[in-house]
Amino acid sequence: MIIVMKLEATQADINNVEKELTNFGFDTHLIKGTNRLVIGAVGNPSLRENMPLERMAGVEKIVPIMKPFKLAGREMQPDNTVVEVKGIKIGGKEPVVVAGPCAVESREQLLEAAVGVKEAGASIIRGGAFKPRTSPYSFQGMEEEGLKILKEASELTGLPVVTEIIDERSTDLAKEYVDILQVGARNMQNFQLLKIVGQTGKPVILKRGMSATINEWLMAAEYVMSQGNYNIILCERGIRTFETATRNTLDLSAIPVVQSLSHLPIIADPSHASGSWKLVTPLARGAIACGAHGVMVEVHPNPKQALCDGRQSLSLENFKEMMQSLATIK
Repeated sequence: MIIVMKLEATQADINNVEKELTNFGFDTHLIKGTNRLVIGAVGNPSLRENMPLERMAGVEKIVPIMKPFKLAGREMQPDNTVVEVKGIKIGGKEPVVVAGPCAVESREQLLEAAVGVKEAGASIIRGGAFKPRTSPYSFQGMEEEGLKILKEASELTGLPVVTEIIDERSTDLAKEYVDILQVGARNMQNFQLLKIVGQTGKPVILKRGMSATINEWLMAAEYVMSQGNYNIILCERGIRTFETATRNTLDLSAIPVVQSLSHLPIIADPSHASGSWKLVTPLARGAIACGAHGVMVEVHPNPKQALCDGRQSLSLENFKEMMQSLATIK
């Protein structure tokens, strides 16, 4: 439920309401909107009957939350969340572009890609240090050495960097080197990992699972937010359908649907959705036209030599062309 506080409510009033909620076993989340201050209370709604909240000083009204996702929904927070990392705002008026190789393969490869995507206008650098692969014989990533290279790329370009984490160990390592953690599609419902990521306080890119509904996706975000971390960026990366012409099917309808349900920013990943570099630019344009707050694409200095996902990776020249094309979308 939501406890809407009066405009003239004092800090003491707020503290008293939070204390009362805590005594009844609720987790409290203070949210300051543009014109309103509310206290979100997550717990057993049946306990509300025994609570004298309406009579407490500073309380204007109590509003029940009907959606299963309490913290991620617009009922709790009608204003859009903007996640800011090193001056880059995700969720604002200007779309952001996250770009870089699928995997960190070498220092030379990543730094070349990082400098190239920055020059073309990218806002954030991506690169995988831990690679969950379908085959155990495929390249699994450079792990901590890759994280060190990502940190160097950030220092060289001044841009924030993001990498995927796959378990508690990789999370503990990555949070010391990168600015944004990414939870991949396969781990979207790894609830223990979501809790761990939530406890780091780091901004999180949360990818939609390949067979996940929007409701399940937002409930995954709820796990992270339940740990006190509200810096979540949702990422639509395509869902698995009967179609075989593309790697996955990019669900562009998810962008406006999510925006109607949640205050969290949402970006799209046309690289994983399509599986083909030729389709990345038109799908990226479509995502921005649908209102996405940005796109995340794979870029490699030499896609033919990439150790993973070379077929869907843009070359640096392709990426420049994509950036020029996105600039025409209003």
